[in-house]
Amino acid sequence: MKYFKIIIAVALLSGIASCKHQGALPADADVLNANEDALTHVIIYDVFTPPVASRIYAYTSLASYEAMKYADPKYNSLTAQLKGFAPMPQPVAGKSYNFALAATKAFFTVAHKVTFSVDTLNKYENLVYSSYKNSLDDSTYIRSIDLGQRIGETVSTRAMKDNYPQTRGKPKYIGLNVPGKWRPTPPDYMDGVEFCWGQMHTLLIDSSTIFMPGPPPPYSDDTSSVFFKGAKAVYDLNKHLTKTQDTIARYWDDNPFVVVHNGHMMFADKKITPGGHWIGITTIACRQTHADGIKTAQAYALTSIALFESFITCWEVKYKYAYVRPVTVINDKIEKNWLPLLQTPPFPEYTAGHSTISAASATVLTHEFGDNFAFRDTSDLKYIGLQRDFKSFKKAAEETAISRFYGGIHFLNSSLTGANQGNQVGELIWQRLKLTK
Repeated sequence: MKYFKIIIAVALLSGIASCKHQGALPADADVLNANEDALTHVIIYDVFTPPVASRIYAYTSLASYEAMKYADPKYNSLTAQLKGFAPMPQPVAGKSYNFALAATKAFFTVAHKVTFSVDTLNKYENLVYSSYKNSLDDSTYIRSIDLGQRIGETVSTRAMKDNYPQTRGKPKYIGLNVPGKWRPTPPDYMDGVEFCWGQMHTLLIDSSTIFMPGPPPPYSDDTSSVFFKGAKAVYDLNKHLTKTQDTIARYWDDNPFVVVHNGHMMFADKKITPGGHWIGITTIACRQTHADGIKTAQAYALTSIALFESFITCWEVKYKYAYVRPVTVINDKIEKNWLPLLQTPPFPEYTAGHSTISAASATVLTHEFGDNFAFRDTSDLKYIGLQRDFKSFKKAAEETAISRFYGGIHFLNSSLTGANQGNQVGELIWQRLKLTK
């Protein structure tokens, strides 16, 4: 918690509140970038699962965009093209607004509904609002806050109808003690995470079953079978990882709740979620291109939609097939006490979630910022002390997919199949949405 407070105090105070002392409003894009960063820290602290984190990013980023788009009339509403949203409140013609302030209020109005650490959000918000209050006339400030509040409430109403509240309290999923089927994995044998996520109401795509891949290789004890060879490949590779493969696996781990055991003690190592990592990459792209406020808001909204939709499609596949994890097969058939490099997440194996959501995110970002977009990914630098250079978003997504195989938590087939589904989801999102008039 101390480190969390330091991040907020240094990164956000210096980035936004200092503008007040300079007698100038903060740049729109800087505020939106800082808002996303503040939300990411709260998501990490509150330990939301990856699918739930994608939902948080989706609704907050959409609310932010719907307010920010009023700064330029050529931009279309995104929620008007999505399912289940009421028409968004509009600014009063001829009245002055600061739309970055409205976007901030909309963003955090939703965030308060979908996160836990409201006090932390309030502290950050107050810093942002004070920078505007000292620079805007009272009427503009009040109108902007009011517009953002109403947009946030409208988006929040849709969020309450997406089947998330309705699936809370469902029975736990503990798997099946059947060969080839998922069951809880070491070291903590937790029940399956978010087994109802495939029942979430999608924002844009037709249903959770769109682009449904065929079944994974069937279970077999035969050492010459595709199934057994797949498990043996995971085992053999993990025994002889190169330094580069080890680094790639750890870099893309993005497991938000790794339980560390030390003798009789255990503690949680909190990290960024897979979706949070791609939100961080979106921030890098926006800053690198000097994107203005609307372009920045649009980029976050597109990435967030891709994350939300691809998590739903992936989780539908996971619990449809309830496929066994490599560690279970290897412990049963090859080496009893073997553990993979990475801690196996608590949900079925097929397909790989990180592969799916990374491919979907990379696809929309490639359309938004261009192919061969070289960047240095520092999203994980403050969490695990690592950064990597990539020649494009798609190259980063491809590395993500193979990282799950290197880490010993996925069969290679699952990583590649998930990436293919993610590409299809991302492409469909880009083709269906009309961004400008």
